[in-house]
Amino acid sequence: MRPALARPPYQIDPMPLSSDAMSFLCNGERPISSIRGTSKLRPVAALATAFFLLVSLSRDAACDWLEFRGGNGDGVVARNDLPVRWGGLFRQPVWSTPIPGQGWSSPIVIGDSIWLSSAEVTALPDALATKKLEENQYGPTDFQTHGTVALLAIELNATDGSIVRTIALGKIEKPVPIHSMNSYASPTPCSDGERIVFHFGTLGTYCIRSTGELLWQLRFELDDITGPATSPILRNGLVYLACDGTDHQYVAAVDVQSGQEKWRTPRPPIDTARGAERRAFSTPLIIEHKGLQQLLSPCAQWLVSYDPIRGNENWRCRIGSGHALVPRVVYQDGVAFACSGYMRPELFAIQVGGHGDVSETHVKWSWKRQVPEVASPALIGDSICFVSSMGIATCLSQRDGVQRWQERLPGSYAASPTVTGGLVYFTNQSGVTTVIRPGNQMETVAVNELFGETLASFAVHNDAFLIRTHPLLHYVRRTDLD
Repeated sequence: MRPALARPPYQIDPMPLSSDAMSFLCNGERPISSIRGTSKLRPVAALATAFFLLVSLSRDAACDWLEFRGGNGDGVVARNDLPVRWGGLFRQPVWSTPIPGQGWSSPIVIGDSIWLSSAEVTALPDALATKKLEENQYGPTDFQTHGTVALLAIELNATDGSIVRTIALGKIEKPVPIHSMNSYASPTPCSDGERIVFHFGTLGTYCIRSTGELLWQLRFELDDITGPATSPILRNGLVYLACDGTDHQYVAAVDVQSGQEKWRTPRPPIDTARGAERRAFSTPLIIEHKGLQQLLSPCAQWLVSYDPIRGNENWRCRIGSGHALVPRVVYQDGVAFACSGYMRPELFAIQVGGHGDVSETHVKWSWKRQVPEVASPALIGDSICFVSSMGIATCLSQRDGVQRWQERLPGSYAASPTVTGGLVYFTNQSGVTTVIRPGNQMETVAVNELFGETLASFAVHNDAFLIRTHPLLHYVRRTDLD
């Protein structure tokens, strides 16, 4: 059962949909197995149920936002009432709440509860910090270090932005240095509506109930050099984690109820002995293709498909020689789109399916110009749009990779875009969101500003965006001016 604050988003009286039905409609996880109530629906109830099913085929509509980039994992929101313009004197957020600590994780939403992770640090004396950075095997440049890190889970009330609770999950003494652009709380949590998983990379993975009770904790220790980034996902009662460091590279599945590891599968051979070039930070994606689930998880040099239940490798496809890739795979109509990572990122369109190494047979096309190293691509209609770290936005045909346009946007980019109402929202690191309408040419619809640095991606609660800047979480909704 959900807590009182996290109310079920849909209910048909007198026969509410089962958890299986809601899971399918919101997340596309499995077929509907039952509708609670009598086996013979009364005509009115049957009609209402049929209507409900029809309008709910767009899976994100009014559903919870349970992982990085939402229920489909692609940032697509099937609504037409989200805000297009905000900022300035007359379009202020409904509320803006200071968040304790610091983190670049995106929020998730369970009913009217908003959850996000954060980290509070204690500083080292300057002399000790300098010494620790000088002893860092990867050098002192572009790194930060601290004395301790407190790992936090924070719940807010979506109605007024008040902080309901702050849970101290763990405290790490003498954490290893991380990249100066990163945080100790960069991975986005995930949930099944009842349990919430917070992942802090090698610092620890924690599972709590939505009531705040700690259920279990684990540590997957590896050398990631720059700190935590990969977000967990939760499907089939399993938490999936991609663990790709300099020393170990594998994908693991953990039982969400017990915290027991169910399987661990090593990555394919990576053609380099340099540990830094064996890393990856991309969040896995579960798709359904020809009636079967596949777990798509890119790593250095490869996009790999796994059986999400047993962990067996289905197929693998070479995606260049890149490493440290962050963008999440996006998928549509039997084709997966994967970015290759540093140093010269490429975008690959790969036909899903096959067995073994499909590199020679399943690559439909690839693209090499201004591909993002960090932000994920966005699918809209028959186009794929993306923005590079330096602000070059590109729109290609999904079918053949032909360029439709390429334009410069203001600023630098790390957040992944959101798609809704025929528009794409790109947010730069200074909190400026450019809203565009793609087509044969780019049309700029709005440019919106919220003060504060941001690397986090949007989340959605009903008809509002949740936008995290440092140090605030903003709740942005349409105004009467719109």
